Amino acid sequence: MGQPRTIYRVLILVQIITAVGIASASADTAAGKFGIRPPDTIIDQAGRRIVIGKPFERVISLYGAHTENLFSLGLLSEIVGVSRHDDYPPLARTKPVFSYHDDPEKFIAARPDLVLIRPMIDRGYPQFVAMLEKSGITIVSLQPGSVDEMMIYLAALGMLTGRQEQALRLTAKFNQSIDAFRNLTRSNAKRQRVYFEAIHNKMKTFAPGSMAIFALESAGGINVAADAESVNNTNIAYYGKERIMARASEIDVYLAQYGAMNRPTVAIIKQEPGFQIIKAVARNRIYIVDEKIVSRPTMRLLEGVYTIGRCLYPDIFDERAVKILDSINE
Repeated sequence: MGQPRTIYRVLILVQIITAVGIASASADTAAGKFGIRPPDTIIDQAGRRIVIGKPFERVISLYGAHTENLFSLGLLSEIVGVSRHDDYPPLARTKPVFSYHDDPEKFIAARPDLVLIRPMIDRGYPQFVAMLEKSGITIVSLQPGSVDEMMIYLAALGMLTGRQEQALRLTAKFNQSIDAFRNLTRSNAKRQRVYFEAIHNKMKTFAPGSMAIFALESAGGINVAADAESVNNTNIAYYGKERIMARASEIDVYLAQYGAMNRPTVAIIKQEPGFQIIKAVARNRIYIVDEKIVSRPTMRLLEGVYTIGRCLYPDIFDERAVKILDSINE
């Protein structure tokens, strides 16, 4: 990436940070995947430069997080299609279903002016993407990997759809809620040490800086695998059974995400050979959490913080935490 592009991405992120209050963000790191150049241009993760003459009005979303966020921005009639497993919010189920496995003609017939994808589709289905672009449909590929990037991402969605003010309100609410959750455990002297499993059969955890670890730490937990290293610059990190076992006496709580790539149960974790010596396993402090609330760049990440907090500190994440969660929808 050339220096001029890096510079203006950083400058714009600083403006967003000022607007939504991310005082501790690293601008250069968070802007590394995509950027915004006011008043009318964004650059997506494939390097596409999208000049926004007017808000897009007929949008197909091929990623569940995009769908959730479009609805959170107050869009309804503008969403003309969603991906096949999108079920949140419930209104998503009322929308026509599309897939990158479909014939591009199906998309063209729906007359979208914007199709939102993520990098995996760009990499895996370049011919499909090229045919849509050839037909005049704007393609934007976005998928933030950290909460700092999520702030830029929400701002980008707001620009694309003419909902900039709504995007700023969402990010402000998000940061206010995170601060409120953190305040609940700020004076807690006995912090719980947690191993957070990403993929059980490969003994992988989450990379430091990932959304799942952000949720864990915002709930007051300490990540025992803070020395894990990212695999191929993703949010997943290989840790290995030997390293987990070496920290067996330190692990107060064992968390595992449940989703498409990891379908653990408490029984599976308890029956893993050797895991009986892990303190959390011996004390039955194993909890399964839905990946959709800990690994996706949506407002439901706040639900993930609350859910983890209830697992770690049920006496602290009480009615006060419920009020914080409820305030999101006010």
